[in-house]
Amino acid sequence: MKVLRKLAAAGAIALSTACWAEPGVTDTTITLGMSAPFSGPNGAYGEDMRQTIQSYFEQINKGGGINGRKLQLVALDDGYETERAVANTRSLINDKNAFALLSFYGSSPTTEAMNSVFGPAKVPLVGTISGAATLRQPIQANANSRYMFHVRASYADETEAIVNQMVSIGLRSIAVFYQNDGFGKAGLDGVTAALKKHNLTPSAVGTIERNSLDVNAAVQSIAKSNPQAVVMVTLYKPTAAFVRAMKRAGQNPMFMTLSPVGTEQLVQELGPEARGIGISQVVPYPWNDIVPVVRDYQKIAAKPGSYSYYGLEAYLTARTMVEGLRRAGRDLTRDKLVTTLETLSNIDLGGYRMNYSPTARYGSRFVELTVIGPGGKVLR
Repeated sequence: MKVLRKLAAAGAIALSTACWAEPGVTDTTITLGMSAPFSGPNGAYGEDMRQTIQSYFEQINKGGGINGRKLQLVALDDGYETERAVANTRSLINDKNAFALLSFYGSSPTTEAMNSVFGPAKVPLVGTISGAATLRQPIQANANSRYMFHVRASYADETEAIVNQMVSIGLRSIAVFYQNDGFGKAGLDGVTAALKKHNLTPSAVGTIERNSLDVNAAVQSIAKSNPQAVVMVTLYKPTAAFVRAMKRAGQNPMFMTLSPVGTEQLVQELGPEARGIGISQVVPYPWNDIVPVVRDYQKIAAKPGSYSYYGLEAYLTARTMVEGLRRAGRDLTRDKLVTTLETLSNIDLGGYRMNYSPTARYGSRFVELTVIGPGGKVLR
């Protein structure tokens, strides 16, 4: 009888394991993967996102997890390099057994990973710190985009808000400084399209290579046009270098930049020189405790000094993933998560609305313009 009971128990264990044969899912855990820069000039972005997501997952796990399963985060450093991000994606899926992915960083890395790795593998990715059009192709045009669920607004949404504001106050000579990659080119295209609606074109264009701080050629090119304003589609270090160099060249246009710049990082890098720079934001003001989802994020962040736009965006992304996992139920598969996320139409996360459908993955269209004020304070 003891032998029979042992055999029966072993059979039950084998059956239980077989029931959850989906990669990254066991009776007690769900493994989720993330690739972002944790080192190099953009490492502060990735660290902020990872810490926020990890803290939120710990909160979820303390409350019993998702349908009885604890969340495990595997985060790999890609240094904001496309090749490393693609390699990380393969490793997360093939070696780390990630069930799904979240919070990738950058346009080119995520686009390449979508088209060559997680899209063909049919592994869903929720949220990328990118508003590039290449990641927003209709599912009918690119089947891989079925597995990409956006949280933030697009660069087209951001640049249109920026250009409309500039034109409304009488500015007509508007230049563009952009980094030479998917992010920068998408921003340039957005500014150009928005200007065209006002019968305008960029007065000058300057560029910089990814992970470079050599702004000299861009400053020379843009300064020649003596622009009234410059839209900077760059991250915080090249943005700071460009602003300083323009001022040394005697140029003081209105400076505007997009949300990926990293508001807090830019303030820290530029100090008092950051005052007056305008930044478009794609999530609510992280220091406003009136918005319910912001209050929830602040509890995760623990102290006011750690609140940030990147942290709040990571929190919103993690909330979206958790909502999908919960609704997908105990019988969890990747395809079921995808079809569940597709049904999240006009979902309210607490003052931040998201929209998905079987044919659209846009997420939010929220855009708000801010400016850096005295003492580095972000003003709306």
